Amino acid sequence: MLGVATVGTYLLTFVARRLAVRFSFLVMPDERRVHTRPTATTGGAAMFVAFLAAMIVASRLKQFQPVFRANSEPLGVVLAAAVMVAIGLADDLREVSPPGKVAAQVLAGTILYFAGITMLFFRVPILGTTLVLSPDMAPLMTVIWVVGMANAVNLIDGLDGLAAGIVAIAAGTFFVYSHQLLKAGSISTDNSGLLIAIVCLGLCLGFLPHNFHPARIFMGDAGAMLLGLLMAASTLSVVGQTDNAFSGRTYFTFAPIFIPFFILGIPMLDTAFAIIRRAGRRGNPTKPDKDHLHHRLMRLGHGQRRSVMILWAWTALLSALVLYPTFSNNKGNAVIPFGVLTLGVLLYTVFAPSGRRSGASAEGPPDGSPSDPPPPPGPARAPDPARTPDPARTGSDPTNGGSGPVGPPRRQDKVGRSVP
Repeated sequence: MLGVATVGTYLLTFVARRLAVRFSFLVMPDERRVHTRPTATTGGAAMFVAFLAAMIVASRLKQFQPVFRANSEPLGVVLAAAVMVAIGLADDLREVSPPGKVAAQVLAGTILYFAGITMLFFRVPILGTTLVLSPDMAPLMTVIWVVGMANAVNLIDGLDGLAAGIVAIAAGTFFVYSHQLLKAGSISTDNSGLLIAIVCLGLCLGFLPHNFHPARIFMGDAGAMLLGLLMAASTLSVVGQTDNAFSGRTYFTFAPIFIPFFILGIPMLDTAFAIIRRAGRRGNPTKPDKDHLHHRLMRLGHGQRRSVMILWAWTALLSALVLYPTFSNNKGNAVIPFGVLTLGVLLYTVFAPSGRRSGASAEGPPDGSPSDPPPPPGPARAPDPARTPDPARTGSDPTNGGSGPVGPPRRQDKVGRSVP
């Protein structure tokens, strides 16, 4: 399934990009984004079609028959993914309000719950106890899980290849861990978590060649929320439905949250503080700004490729740290919390000062080279009345460079098309 998902995504992304250019489904550069040219934003659609193809092929293979036989989980994942991609594409092409997106995410989580992918057991970190969730709490925790995963992946989709690479590492690591659970007899062969994880990995690997800097297409909210849903479904299916103790289980229960948090904890905190700050100023808390980690890394002098590589390396280190005890006869479990804490402290130590820098070092160009001083302003010239066009006679607006009809300014939608 890895090959079907990878090759399918890679080939379908060419089609998605061509259609996006033809119909002007492009993300235009602005003062907040780091890309400098109009870029297609329909990568999520290609990933979804490849996901459907991989699931269809898997249903025909003998080794996956236990997953599909008398099991509603695969159908539930497909339906929930369709909801996520639909609302994501709508937001990529036309702005959707945050409550509207959250409502769609709640619907997707509800579909997973009724399909049988739900959190029945909740392991409490540090205390080492496992809670059996009541029928009233199980759907609530499932929905919260899905909403959290979708927004966590969407949050880290800030640089070319960043979200696809991090989710690829997380999904691949989780597949290895789930396979160890299967070998140990902790989960059964009809568990859909392994299939979902390996398909998710394939989607990311197939999309990365198109999305690595300089990106020729973006996954958009549709792709980010699709990957978040698949990570939520795989973790719920594997660790949310068994109370067996196993090395690393606590970490991987929270992996989709821990990985973005420890690897991208600073932008999450930046976002929270930005919302509080804007609300205190009576501004719009959902209005984006340029204070996220990728903007700060660029101001530090890191290029996009280097920034992405750094964050990929943090993800790989964290995943390797937690996988180690599963291959060492459960030795080293006590090292995991301290290792994760150490990585988090190192991440903060390395990147936090970037948010406090001021002056030229914090506002330098992205490539780290010193910026040239601006040219001295020339002498002001008074306008020539004889050369100034008459708006009443020419039907133009002199405040707009003397061109275009007089009238209210036209705004643009999310993909850069003029709308009245």
